[in-house]
Amino acid sequence: MRRTAVINVVGLTERHIGDDTPHISALLQHYQCRRIRPAFPAVTCTAQSDYLTGVRPDTHGVVGNGWYDRGYSDVCFWKQSNRLVTAPKIWDTLRERHADFSCAKLFWWYNMYAAVDYSITPRPMYPADGRKVFDIHTSPHAIRHEIKRDIGNFPFQAFWGPGAGIASSRWIAAAARWVEAHHQPTLNLIYLPHLDYNLQRLGPDHADIRNDLIEIDGVVGDLITYFGERSVEVVVLSEYGILAIDRPIHLNRLFRQQGWVAIKEELGLDMIDTGASSAFAVADHQIAHVYVNDPSIISVVRRLLEHTEGVAEVLDEAGRAGAGINHPRSGDLVVVADSRSWFTYYYWLDDRLAPDFARCVDIHRKIGYDPAELFIDPMLSMPQLRVFAFLLKKRLGMRALLDIIPLDAGLVRGSHGRCPDDPADYPVLITPARDGRSGNTDDILASTDVYHELMAVIEAE
Repeated sequence: MRRTAVINVVGLTERHIGDDTPHISALLQHYQCRRIRPAFPAVTCTAQSDYLTGVRPDTHGVVGNGWYDRGYSDVCFWKQSNRLVTAPKIWDTLRERHADFSCAKLFWWYNMYAAVDYSITPRPMYPADGRKVFDIHTSPHAIRHEIKRDIGNFPFQAFWGPGAGIASSRWIAAAARWVEAHHQPTLNLIYLPHLDYNLQRLGPDHADIRNDLIEIDGVVGDLITYFGERSVEVVVLSEYGILAIDRPIHLNRLFRQQGWVAIKEELGLDMIDTGASSAFAVADHQIAHVYVNDPSIISVVRRLLEHTEGVAEVLDEAGRAGAGINHPRSGDLVVVADSRSWFTYYYWLDDRLAPDFARCVDIHRKIGYDPAELFIDPMLSMPQLRVFAFLLKKRLGMRALLDIIPLDAGLVRGSHGRCPDDPADYPVLITPARDGRSGNTDDILASTDVYHELMAVIEAE
């Protein structure tokens, strides 16, 4: 076996590799870069599950970053148990073949309770007084204290929210070096999210993306050097490319106007009741799962979707089967946006009635992904004062809302989830060259092929 570090540079495409990424570019002198036709949907949890199992969502069950649990009648987003991925993973296969195999999983999703030897993932604590205390979850549990002692606390605010930036990727890279120095795993899976943030905030064509490329290339370059000195092979890959968008689509508002979305008043604000709704959408970037609790209206729902501006495709059971996503967790209809559009989770018709968590970074209460969480509301006159007041109340043990997130979906300029029309916007896989074929190639891999490519690198003599 060849000890291998897999560096997941989220959002990286062939378009980005050049003068602003000298360390990644230098790899291509002896490595080959191939495009990956992205997972469907092209979102974090599905892409990673495809890569680590070699099968599609209709087998491994991860139909998105979240879905509607029909038994609980509740939407579950960003859950962390690896048991949700219902197919053998790459570490299972390698451990069966090689008794001395070991694996570290650093911030790749579905991290908790994965059958790996070392894992680290973000995991806040929620005391009974309503606070949220930023922390990490590790396995073995003891390394949580050791790694925080040696490299400091994980900068949670830099991982997601308005403060998301390079600090979180630098910490994860430092954790990868720490795990290598202390435990030397055979396979080290490393997640670097930095590019994802401004590609969504600003869009892929914004001039400032160059600075993000330079920053993440520096982090990747340090890892390449470090692992190279320790005779560890390096693989670089990404999960999706991000497209420029300018049109949010509010499916739940459309459904509410049809009388299909059930709303209950809670403390004077609108709260969706998914179990009582005839139809509603779980939004996930450029894909939405539409769950129809009243089968008698499914054809009407489909016609409305097909005539909604910005909707490119509506998949029924046959369409889901063709896309490899025909699983009980999927929506009854799966909706795909066109290249310039994306789906919000918004279901209120008046911003004054939006639920209190809508203006907060709150990834679990929202019935869909909310990229507006990357922004501070530009309508706030003194947001820093609001943040200071929140932190002061928190220090004093008081409950408070950090309600600084805008409700203007038009601020978001980049998204993903659909398969891009141009293969130059596909994610990439950079591995040691075969048969002298270094540099960029015209090859296009399926997302499930990544599993086999990683196996080949690790098991190379």
